[in-house]
Amino acid sequence: MEPKVEIRRLSDLMPASARNTVKILSKAEQEKVIDASLPLPWHRQRLIYINFDLWRNLTKPQRDLLLLRTVSWLIEVQWFKPDIYQGVALVGLFAGLIESAQGDVVGVIASGGLSAIAIFRILRHNRSQQSEIAADLAAINLVQRRGYSEAEAAEHLLKAIETVTKIEKHSTLNFIELIRTQNLRTIAGFSKLVDS
Repeated sequence: MEPKVEIRRLSDLMPASARNTVKILSKAEQEKVIDASLPLPWHRQRLIYINFDLWRNLTKPQRDLLLLRTVSWLIEVQWFKPDIYQGVALVGLFAGLIESAQGDVVGVIASGGLSAIAIFRILRHNRSQQSEIAADLAAINLVQRRGYSEAEAAEHLLKAIETVTKIEKHSTLNFIELIRTQNLRTIAGFSKLVDS
């Protein structure tokens, strides 16, 4: 697999809204098949790193779903959407500036702590199981425009998660991956509720 050709194919697969901000790079030395770190608010570009030596062990549909899932997660990371935590962080920063101008050390520490708690909460939200499941669902919706059914897409993403776990030599899935795979099994029709 030629990395430049695959990067071009994957870039064409991405939704138009992500093409200007998301960039795919080859990183042969990483141990993960695909990796993207939480983008910081001042970084306009969001980077996805792929180890193409490991990437080739996935089927094309698994690669497509894995990429679209990562892209969906990256474009959903929002630092400045109006909600309570962003408001608390801004109030804390503003109060810290006022307190520092007045020379109140206790006020600066209190407002800085308030801002730090709010920022930590924003970080946790962007890596929560809800945001991870939302990224899975967004990828499934995106790939349906390419001719996959919902159940088919969920199955390919499920198999991709399981295959990546084997490729990266993890003994088990982590908690969020277990939740994600159970959700994907339900969408794919593998988990039926049994009436008692």
